[in-house]
Amino acid sequence: MTEAVTGSASLSSEGRPGCVAGSEGHPRSNGSAHDAWATPERRALRELVADFTAREIVPHLAAWEDEGALPRALHERAGALGLLELGFPEAAGGVGEHLDACLVAEQLILSGGSSGVCAGLFTHGIGVPHIANAGDPDQIARFVKPALAGRLIAALGITEPEAGSDVAAITTRARRDGDEYVVDGAKTFITSGTRADVVTTAVRTGGEGHRGLSLLVIETDRPGVSRARLRKMGWHCSDTAELRFDGVRVPAANLVGAEGTGFRQIMVNFAAERLSMAVQAYATAQRCVDLTIDWARSRRTFGAPLAQRQVVRHQIAEMARSATVARTYVRDVLARWQAGEDVVTELAMAKNTAVVACDAVVDRAVQLHGGMGYMHGVEVERHYRDARILGIGGGANEIMTEVVAGRLGLDG
Repeated sequence: MTEAVTGSASLSSEGRPGCVAGSEGHPRSNGSAHDAWATPERRALRELVADFTAREIVPHLAAWEDEGALPRALHERAGALGLLELGFPEAAGGVGEHLDACLVAEQLILSGGSSGVCAGLFTHGIGVPHIANAGDPDQIARFVKPALAGRLIAALGITEPEAGSDVAAITTRARRDGDEYVVDGAKTFITSGTRADVVTTAVRTGGEGHRGLSLLVIETDRPGVSRARLRKMGWHCSDTAELRFDGVRVPAANLVGAEGTGFRQIMVNFAAERLSMAVQAYATAQRCVDLTIDWARSRRTFGAPLAQRQVVRHQIAEMARSATVARTYVRDVLARWQAGEDVVTELAMAKNTAVVACDAVVDRAVQLHGGMGYMHGVEVERHYRDARILGIGGGANEIMTEVVAGRLGLDG
């Protein structure tokens, strides 16, 4: 695989594509000389991802959806190509910027993958960043580097049956007992929860409220850990679980950062997670635009292609407009966030903008595909199911709107 980019991109010492600057936006666009997404290195990365998706994902995606999970071997193959280390600090074994990780997810979807694949394959992107940022060498060696290599599957355990967006209300308790913590509680809606080797878990080590929260890495093979698979409307290839901790003993060495800093660590990483989901949303919209254009050109009704009918042409034009506006805005906010600007308001707006565009486009795509769009196994039907979670996960639309309202000074 790496031979495909040799000569056209800088390579890391392991022979993987270097990720110094960017790649083009949509395949129909040539980008521009100053486009961070369109540098030679990121064009090569995009080609690598497109080839990886065509060979390793698309032929198997339907079967993985039926099985309800991705194979561990997919993580290992992605890790071998360096696709899992993008956006992580060099000290933790990473390379490149968050833009590089977003580009990989974008191209995977544009090449026929899905946001469900992104959720399952890149679950380390929410499972170990807190550990990498905390900088403990032992934790990085035990948890982060194996995850970036695809040898370890990491999940993030925050949501509870009675505490979703209200992170400060978490009740899972970790009681200190000598050199260990004893954990009791439950987590739900945990992405990759049935396969995860470790779960970076939000626990209460102190009093009530956000100041009493900490992060603790819990290995899932410890006595007292149990998990149950949850079935979902979409993201069928991404396994989801409810986890229970009944007197689980965890070494104090697994504490991420200092006690009482868990809430701040979670909030910091939410920005990257929300940007990633916004990218998946606009990429899904663009993929459905492309699929619908191809369908409208090939599908003939009453003696002519659908594409010749004004009512269809105009709907596709509006779909393309929505996807393009979302992509342009999300990328702008991402660039400003990477530059260190305060974009809390714009980040919330960007996620909602991309989600609203995606919802509208996938709905139109199914409609314009007619009866075929409603058939299980047709790609637009999968995107229709998968898109629904994007306005819920990583901060629901309503939460994002409340963030914007508060930043505008409307909270009284």
